[in-house]
This record gives sequence, structure tokens and C-alpha cells, in this order.
Amino acid sequence: MSKEYNFLNPFTFKNGVTVKNRIVIPPMTEAAALENGAVSRDELRYFDIHTGGVGMFIIPVMNVSDDGKGFEGEPSAADDKFMPGLKKVANTVKQNGTKAILQIFHAGRMSNSKILRGVQPVSASPVAALRPNAETPRELSNDEIEQIIEDFGQATRRAIQAGFDGIELHGANTYLMQQFFSPHSNRRTDKWGGSLENRMRFALEIIKRVNESVEKYADDKFIVGYRISPEEIEEPGIRLEDTLKFIDVLANEKIDYLHVSMGYAWRTSLNNKSDKEPIIEKIQETVNGRLPLISVGSIETPADAEKIIDAGIDFAAIGRESIREPNWVQKVELGQEDSIRYKLSLTELDQLGINSAFLDFLYQLNADLHLEGSDQPKDNFAEQMGAVEGN
Repeated sequence: MSKEYNFLNPFTFKNGVTVKNRIVIPPMTEAAALENGAVSRDELRYFDIHTGGVGMFIIPVMNVSDDGKGFEGEPSAADDKFMPGLKKVANTVKQNGTKAILQIFHAGRMSNSKILRGVQPVSASPVAALRPNAETPRELSNDEIEQIIEDFGQATRRAIQAGFDGIELHGANTYLMQQFFSPHSNRRTDKWGGSLENRMRFALEIIKRVNESVEKYADDKFIVGYRISPEEIEEPGIRLEDTLKFIDVLANEKIDYLHVSMGYAWRTSLNNKSDKEPIIEKIQETVNGRLPLISVGSIETPADAEKIIDAGIDFAAIGRESIREPNWVQKVELGQEDSIRYKLSLTELDQLGINSAFLDFLYQLNADLHLEGSDQPKDNFAEQMGAVEGN
């Protein structure tokens, strides 16, 4: 007999969309798209294997602009020519009531001229990321900023027309939306930078434009989510005080959930070591019930997920564990928790739909794979690396 877990209960958003349970697969990059940004058969097979149990499956990030590509093997939603692949993804993921959410972004300075085939990366300001071999980006003009905002709107239209249940705006993991909010990457003195209010503007204008597409092309049951990283370690950089003020604004915007990107769901401040209150609890207090929350980071067991829900957080996202065990929810529902896999055997890669590009990407990130027969230590990598549960 299965146990009575609260995370198996449905959730209904304010717009009337009901999700069958509180478990989410977060966007996890597979680096397996075709070179031109089209969805590959390998990606579709991976989605087919891993969907169907969770309430929401957030599709790994797709770029909205050609110069927004952040890594090799990244799929694109920047042109109508990608519509056939987008439709296949939506149809594949929407099994057994699972909601298909497409994450969209612009990488900004977290790209390079090699990935962009000779084009210089762009950002809010010409400030290089504090990463090895980071290139100095070109500062975006006002017209280019407006075009990228429009690109988010067009990508949302494509998601709607392809049959997705929603989109997630990737405002986390040091990509362009976060770059405009960050005082490290945004040194502008115009309306897009300087004050906290101005640094919020880019994200708020994107939310506005995205909702224009929703109102024009979707019914009232389309989901718009937002992903955020609470802090940066750069100096100057994003600190919790500014983030909580931003979240207070976001909670009154026309979005349906806030996805808090962290490598460990109960993580405390990276910058203030004396503050022992988990960041997610600070965010809960700020949101004060105005917006559903998704928490992610080292959630593996049913007990881990239940702890999230029992704390009043609306959704628990299982990232790396969902790679190892695509039938996690189904096994919990059937009372077969003892058969849940918490280690990844290299002999099971094909069975799990993990091709060599995806495996190489995981190794490249130094992600904790829990390899069978390995004494590899657990690694709570920071969300700033844009790693497995953070992309």
C-alpha cells in the first residue's frame, strides 16, 4: 500500500489550471539538440521516458534570440522554423496529465563568440562574468533591448501554438534577465540600470510582453512562471535584501508561480554566514501566499519532497534524482518506494534515454551523478553554475 503523501495531492492555480500532483521536473539541460537549434530525436526519447508521473515537466531552456544561445546542443525557440520540433516536445511530454512548461531565456554574457559562431556576446553592460575565459560582452542598445523583449513575446506565442501548457521565464543562474537585475553586470545609467527599480525594469517589461502574447494567442489556462536566483557572490552583486524587494514586486505581477533556483532547497545565505534562516523561508514570508512557490535542490527521497510540502511550499522539484529514476512518482503511488533508484548505473544509460552528449555535459558540470559503485562525494554546487537542477 502506498503512503499518504501530501505531494501527491493536486494543486489548482488561480487561473484555474489544476496540476495532478506537487512534484516537478525542473529544466535540466541535456545539450543534445541539433547544431542549428532544432530538437533532436534523442531529446524526444528522453522526454518520453521521463514524463507522465510528475505534475509539471519544465522543458530545458530554449533561447529566444539567435545571439541568446548559451551552450552547444541548446534547442531554440527563436524562429517559426522550430515549430515542428516544439510541437513534438509538447505532445511527447503531455502524457497522463503531466503539464508541459517551456523554459525560455537569453544567455547574455554567459555565452561566447565560439558558441555564437563569431558573434560577440551581449549584456546590460560591457562587464565580463567572473568565470574562467569569460569574454567581455557588448552593451545592448535601447533598441536591441526592446527587440529582445519582443523576442520573449514571440517565443511565448510559439510555445502556445505548439501546445505547451505554459512557459517559464529564466531569470536565474546569471543569464541575461538576471544580468539586468545584478549591479555587477548592469552598470547602466539609463532607464535600464542604476536604481533597484530600474534594474527590475527589463524583467517586468518581459513579463508584460509575454502576457500580451498569452492574452492574444492562449486561453485563460496558460501558465507563466518565473525562475529566480536569490544571491550572487560577486561584489557588487545581488544580495538578499534586493531580491526580497524584487520578489515583493513579482508577487503582484501577472505570473502564476515563482521557481527558486538553489543547489540545496534549504540553503542559507551565501554572503551572510551568520544568518541561519533558510532563504526559501524568507521568500515564503515575503510572498505571503500571493504566489505559489517551487523549491528545488537536492530533493531525492519522498521524505525530502514531503518536507518541502509540509513547510507550506507548493511544489517540490526533483532534478538529478529524476534522471536516475524516471518512474519516481509512479513507484511512490504504487507503494514501491523500496524500488526507487538513487544511483545511476552506466549500464542503464540507454534505458534512461541518456545519450553521450548529456552524460558529457553532466561530467563537465561536475554534477553529482550518484554513480553506482562510486564513492563520489555529494556536491551541493551553487545555483550560479547553472548546473543540472539550475538550467
